[in-house]
Amino acid sequence: MAKRTHAKKHSTPAKRTPANRPEPVLIRKEKPAAAVDPERVQHYANVIRVFLKKANGRPVSRGDLASKCRGKGKIAYQRALEQLVREGEIAERRSGFVRAADAGMLRAVVTRVSRTFGFAKTEDRGIEYFIPGRELKGALPGDLVLIIPSGERGESPEGMVVSVIHEAEAQLAGTLIDDEGTLRFLPDTLTNRTLRIVNADEWRTHAGEKAIGTVAERGKRHSEHSIRVLMTMGSADSAKACAAALVTVSGVPDEFPPHVLAEAAALEERGIIDTDFNGRLDLRNSADIIFTIDGFDAKDLDDAISISRTEKGYRLGVHIADVSHYVTQDSALDAEAISRGTSIYYADQVIPMLPKALSNGICSLHPDADRLAFSALMELDADGEILRYEFRKTVIRSQVKGVYREVNALFAGTADEALTAKYAAVWESLQIFNELREKRLAARVKRGAPSIETEESAFLLDENGVCTGMMPRARGIGEELIEECMLLANEAAARYAKSHHMPFVYRVHALPPDEKSVRLGEALDRLGVAHPDLTKPKPADYARILINAADDPRKPVVHQLVLRSMAKADYETEPLGHFGLALDDYTHFTSPIRRYPDLAIHRLLSAQLTGSLPRNAAVFAKEAAEAGTLTEQRALQLERDCDDRYRAEWMRSHVGEAFDGIISGLTDFGIYVMLENTAEGLVPLEALPDDEYVYDGFFRLDGIHSGVSYTLGEPMRVRCVRADVGSGHIDFEPIAVQTET
Repeated sequence: MAKRTHAKKHSTPAKRTPANRPEPVLIRKEKPAAAVDPERVQHYANVIRVFLKKANGRPVSRGDLASKCRGKGKIAYQRALEQLVREGEIAERRSGFVRAADAGMLRAVVTRVSRTFGFAKTEDRGIEYFIPGRELKGALPGDLVLIIPSGERGESPEGMVVSVIHEAEAQLAGTLIDDEGTLRFLPDTLTNRTLRIVNADEWRTHAGEKAIGTVAERGKRHSEHSIRVLMTMGSADSAKACAAALVTVSGVPDEFPPHVLAEAAALEERGIIDTDFNGRLDLRNSADIIFTIDGFDAKDLDDAISISRTEKGYRLGVHIADVSHYVTQDSALDAEAISRGTSIYYADQVIPMLPKALSNGICSLHPDADRLAFSALMELDADGEILRYEFRKTVIRSQVKGVYREVNALFAGTADEALTAKYAAVWESLQIFNELREKRLAARVKRGAPSIETEESAFLLDENGVCTGMMPRARGIGEELIEECMLLANEAAARYAKSHHMPFVYRVHALPPDEKSVRLGEALDRLGVAHPDLTKPKPADYARILINAADDPRKPVVHQLVLRSMAKADYETEPLGHFGLALDDYTHFTSPIRRYPDLAIHRLLSAQLTGSLPRNAAVFAKEAAEAGTLTEQRALQLERDCDDRYRAEWMRSHVGEAFDGIISGLTDFGIYVMLENTAEGLVPLEALPDDEYVYDGFFRLDGIHSGVSYTLGEPMRVRCVRADVGSGHIDFEPIAVQTET
């Protein structure tokens, strides 16, 4: 029979929720806190510290510690002991108390929890530890815990929770289940078991619905927690309802406070007045036509472009909405924007960083409307490289609202007369842009930037928001030319800041960690994909790998392996370079409607241009960089989790159907298979032919008796047997391929 072993990974991790105050604790009236002298408590705390330090990491039993500290029966001593445990300075093990530091314990915050594992990030160095489910001790996202390292797990260090120092008030998404007449709560994460509901009577008629709950009573394991249901969101079979529940528990605000909306409405109502033009370069009647290109349904248009040829090459204008003119420091809008950090996009939904009065209104670069902009004006040589640049506050008037798919149709020669007429005024500009695009793509290759292809999903939804189709998101000439223009403006902004030694926010991408590049080399060797020496990899080395795999049927897996081997991009106040783009200078200047770091950069550049950089500019840059990194990670996780629900919703209507896929991941509990439409599901070990299977930790799953092996990157035909919208999980079973004899 197939043998299930301990799960090494998977299931979509839960989003971290902010750590709030712990629930009130009942204080015994016979021993009021006020009766204990705080100085005596601190005295005993110091005595305990000294004695445990002398023990040099050896556990000291509760009785011995009380005796040595002369604290037996004394309330102040007991309070001191409880305080030190609560603060994580000491910990109680089976054989007694130890100083946490002496025992190698670390303070950490639980960031994600799934049904079989979790992660906790240390407070001091920000290192994220993998925690097996059985070692979480019931800890929830946001909890402050003591952990002790216990080895390595794949690419992450592994640890175990010793104790929970501070309990966060975590909210959970789950499904209300009728279990033989008893209403139970099945969480999306934490555990496969249903949990007791303390207020079940209030929700008895809501079985089958997606719900939000909070932990009312904690147990020592996740399966022992009890839940208080707070609200329901609709059917648990609806991706729209499940995504809304994820947004609620993620901590991302989906509504703006009234005073923030009022501030935005006042700015929109005021509009643009004559004094706003003071000191601005007027580009409304520029010989270089200004226009936008974006998605067909985009309303937050924050970038416009213009171009012309020159004797030396090109004159390029990248005109960005001047959001910093409206969202000023210390305003209610600014406080709300930095807390959100970024707009979040999933399926057909947007959770904007700024209210619509700004994002879709006065800041958005709508056609035939005067708009305030911050323009990067660049002179490029014949190869599309930057010769000179300047940044100016401008006023612009976009002439055409371009759409990617329409521009792509123009270049493909499939546009009808109406589309041709719409773009007649900018067709010459588009041809120059396409010429520049080709040169910039060639420049990428020349400098060795790896072009990693990722499988993003495009969803088709009906009028009720139900997923009726999905496919890989396509990229055409329109998307590429806009991307190249934005890269040039971002590079120029970073160069300007670096040359002026000013406080700034850079977009950085560090070198791949040594252990990840070594592991990548091992994987490529097993796949038979040629690669350079990856001991000290350069961007060009990664680009060569992708070129070598260009005609390999396992190309998607190679791209995925390369991506996973890289460090995560983030925001820093130092120009550390961008490995993935092979650029020394890079930042994010072009999306201030959607990203707070871009807004912060506009504010810093504006101050530098006018010579009014404030004294606290460095502090502001650091705060913006840190907030930008954290909120971006939160948004990416939420977007992935929501997209998983829409994929499962579509697959749910195709249970029983067969699909061709490719093995995208292997574990000791099954095989992950990705379909051409971007859905990914699990073939559990139990669904494979009866055998005992050995997993090599990364690349292969081998049947001991049958000799059958499953290898990363191989094609696999599967049948969908289950799709759970609530959790976003999809299960497959293999279909045997009949071969001719």
